[in-house]
Amino acid sequence: MNDNIAQLQEMIDSTNRICVFTGAGISVPSGIPDFRSANGIYNEKTHSTYTPEQIISHTVFVREPELFFEFYKTKMLYPDAKPNDAHIYFAELEKKGKQVSVITQNIDGLHQAAGSTDVTELHGSVHRNYCMDCGAFYDMPYVKDSSGVPKCEKCGGIVKPDVVLYEEPLDQTATYKAIEKISSAETLIIIGTSLIVYPAASYVGYFKGKNLVLLNKTSTSYDRNTDLAIYDDVVNVVHALK
Repeated sequence: MNDNIAQLQEMIDSTNRICVFTGAGISVPSGIPDFRSANGIYNEKTHSTYTPEQIISHTVFVREPELFFEFYKTKMLYPDAKPNDAHIYFAELEKKGKQVSVITQNIDGLHQAAGSTDVTELHGSVHRNYCMDCGAFYDMPYVKDSSGVPKCEKCGGIVKPDVVLYEEPLDQTATYKAIEKISSAETLIIIGTSLIVYPAASYVGYFKGKNLVLLNKTSTSYDRNTDLAIYDDVVNVVHALK
């Protein structure tokens, strides 16, 4: 076990309240692309004058829902994705008695699928979809398998994914919960995020605990504020932990 892994192991072993703040990088080993890497979603070619970031905005959703859903269903939904060993590690850490809270920017639901019970989803979930007119609930397969713009079977309204699009505010309840979990944690482990998506990234500033850890493939602008930074695939890291 190298020194960085040994130090992380000691941080986990010596604290009970652990908060895990995750971004797209933790789900890449599950086959879900991240956003900003060379193979990321934002570098996908589109069949329009819009960039991928613009397509998944509130404006395009309202003005051109056909374009929005064409991109969303083919580039944002991965129904066959399964939790990887990193998701599973933190779920098992909770089962061993640690107070593990997860705050995620991801919309894939993989932390819950792995067994984590205290998960705050800052950007919503692809697994929840609601009719904009009557509020009827629909699951992800309903949206994925729909032809064109998904419509409500009860009233004909558009079914909108419960995800935060560009130009939309974060859910206030999720925001307050994330800040509370981060501020009360003894150890904060940031995984697979560049920490450049605001306001979510700013919540890290509320941490007042003992150990601030960053696990990411590349360095970030926040590295100087950490107690430990490990640049590797998170699955490799958890494989080295007990």
